[in-house]
Amino acid sequence: MSDDLLRDFSFPGEQEDLISFHSEEIEFEPDQPLRLDHWIRSVVDSQKCTLGFLNIIFCDDNYLHRMNVEYLDHDTLTDIITFPYADPPQIEGDIFISLDRVRENAHAFQVPFDHELHRVIIHGVLHLCGQGDKTPREKGEMRAKEDAALELLGE
Repeated sequence: MSDDLLRDFSFPGEQEDLISFHSEEIEFEPDQPLRLDHWIRSVVDSQKCTLGFLNIIFCDDNYLHRMNVEYLDHDTLTDIITFPYADPPQIEGDIFISLDRVRENAHAFQVPFDHELHRVIIHGVLHLCGQGDKTPREKGEMRAKEDAALELLGE
């Protein structure tokens, strides 16, 4: 889908600020937030889910590590933590993303930073839509859905 189509795409009854982007302890704003908003909405819709609200919070490794220890009792670095506040098909939640991890993973996988960032964002959205990734089968399904979403975005 072209940038123009994504930019002009809207859902009936669309409300403002259902998807918001924030940062904690770093300064970061995603490129083309409106385009990302519409893309995320289209993926949520394709998963037969309904968007209540979604906060995407960008942070650094230290911030996300502290959250991982405090809330999940995991003493490890991670690229994303998703906190659902509703059960699918209702989507309400917070997605915390470590830009340090995204940057390092983009380098390791030899992909552009934005591509890896978009993959991580939609990974969290898919979790909120009910997609797991614990088993090999679930991991394969998750990857296929991420790839389809990235293709929708034109990546």
